Amino acid sequence: MTKIFKHAVVCAALALGCSVSGLSVAMSPAEITMLSNAAQRGNDGAQLLLAYEYLHGDSGLQKNEKQAVYWFEKAAVSGNVAAQKTLGDLYEQGRGVPRNMKLSADWRIKAAERGNTEAQLSLGKMYLAGDGVPKDAQKAESWLKRAAVEGNAEAQFQLGKLYKARDSDAREQALAGNMLANSAAQGYGSANEFLTFMENARYKLSELVHQHPADIHKLAEDGDADSQYRLATRYESGHGETQDNAKALFWFNKAATNGNVMAMKSLAHIYASGLDGVRPDPKVAQYWADRARAQQP
Repeated sequence: MTKIFKHAVVCAALALGCSVSGLSVAMSPAEITMLSNAAQRGNDGAQLLLAYEYLHGDSGLQKNEKQAVYWFEKAAVSGNVAAQKTLGDLYEQGRGVPRNMKLSADWRIKAAERGNTEAQLSLGKMYLAGDGVPKDAQKAESWLKRAAVEGNAEAQFQLGKLYKARDSDAREQALAGNMLANSAAQGYGSANEFLTFMENARYKLSELVHQHPADIHKLAEDGDADSQYRLATRYESGHGETQDNAKALFWFNKAATNGNVMAMKSLAHIYASGLDGVRPDPKVAQYWADRARAQQP
């Protein structure tokens, strides 16, 4: 992964909360600092990326599956679909947590209901086998269909086998043949979800890749709250700008005043812990925490 593309993915996760399933990105210490700060302040995209770093032991972080699960759960509770799907996988594998197929199903249902095709496929197979859920051929077929319609090759294969194995009418047999043919044409691939992410986020990533530092400064100075927040994180971490706590606080305050929830959470965290050269101030911390909660639905 090239440095500029890696930086774009990190920034996309921080600024947009994107779900990048299965992606581990080697990062510099400054990027890890930026990522950790954003994760602690509730950014589910940052929590997801940090979880993958711990899961794989990348970027100078020691491999720690329990810590990975901790961050996956933080992101999943916030509604991050990729984190929900991954937790389902980890509970099935018993990685970082005791193996628990019921919890695996619970997390996969959450992700599947929000359109994650890998979770839909896994649920279909679980209902076929009665593993973690009651055996239910109708529910299995329903979830496999949802994944197959979205082009999941293995779901098409499983659904085709399901149709072929039972006494069905000519139309269903024809569908079975089509499903199996589509599956064979595609092949199985674990990159589907990442490619979907790339397609959905292509424009936003392109903006980040081609955006020069001066552009972010101008946008921030013109009052764009998201740019102000991103600029603050750069000054705080020393990634993309020379590290400067005073400038970081200035832009966090600007972004928060303009309604950026992550900037509000950042200020609450900074004043609660006495970070970035400020004295701990519980009243200021509480003020920004309350403001952040009031902004969220």
